[in-house]
Amino acid sequence: MARPVLWLPRKVSDATVARARQSYEVILNEADTPGTAEQIVAMSAQVDAMMPCHSEHFTAQVVARLDPRLRIVANHSVGVDHCDLDALRARGIVVTNTPDVLSDATAELAMLLMLGAARRAVEGDRLVRTGAWDSWSPAFMVGKEVTGARLGIIGMGRVGRAFAAKARGFGMKIHYYNRTRLDPAEEQGATYHASVEGLLPVSDFLSLHCPATPETRDVMNADRLAMLPDGAVLVNTARGALVDEDALLDAIASGKLAAAGLDCFKTEPGGNPAFAAHENIFMLPHIGSATTKTRDAMGFRALDNLDAFFAGKAPRDAL
Repeated sequence: MARPVLWLPRKVSDATVARARQSYEVILNEADTPGTAEQIVAMSAQVDAMMPCHSEHFTAQVVARLDPRLRIVANHSVGVDHCDLDALRARGIVVTNTPDVLSDATAELAMLLMLGAARRAVEGDRLVRTGAWDSWSPAFMVGKEVTGARLGIIGMGRVGRAFAAKARGFGMKIHYYNRTRLDPAEEQGATYHASVEGLLPVSDFLSLHCPATPETRDVMNADRLAMLPDGAVLVNTARGALVDEDALLDAIASGKLAAAGLDCFKTEPGGNPAFAAHENIFMLPHIGSATTKTRDAMGFRALDNLDAFFAGKAPRDAL
């Protein structure tokens, strides 16, 4: 019996490729460039399965043109905002993602961004790196202390809870908003707020961990940024769509926000060039899950879903 054909449009970990080749005829995109709409459509006539990343967009228009041969899209990501799930389901194409395995890596990066933004890491690095550090005083490079501060979290899913656990090590007081309240064992003493508006005034630091949906698009807009305490710090390791970037720039320029730590942007790759003028915006290029351990785990989780599907079973992470 012929083995299923699998397309890997991006460069995944070597361990993932090696395992995939044990069970599938693998087609690699050696160029490691984002799969275009035309490539996705063309490849759908040649493969039984695809393992895309968030860089491959399965819009309704793309899905309508897919060849019937394609049976499953096993995403190498947790977020699926690049997929029109309704359109894929209507075509009978199974869609999966990779939850659980990247929570700690992303939470670690959120902590890096929070600390770096609070303690003026961009400015300090520039001073030392360029040789401009030529003085010191008690007023030099004074930042915002994390220890004991109030941390607001929007989205208390796996990553949000992992971040809260790490923040407790700094003695932070955890507040959160979630679509549903967690049970007491999961809350671990965190204070629940029934609305985003209720959470914001008590958030000295605010970290975003919710998915990008029509309801959460620009969840942090000008009105909501204004509800934060003066001198708050905003962290986003979820999706760029969650933040109104013009409003964020206004809040930074006015001093309403002391700083921001961002790993995702409205435009990716590239980010927002206007942010570069502000050293109190600490930026990274969407690398929340970029550790060797996590990349292997993401690839293996996607392959677990593929293996189950082609064995005639329901994939663990079918959406």
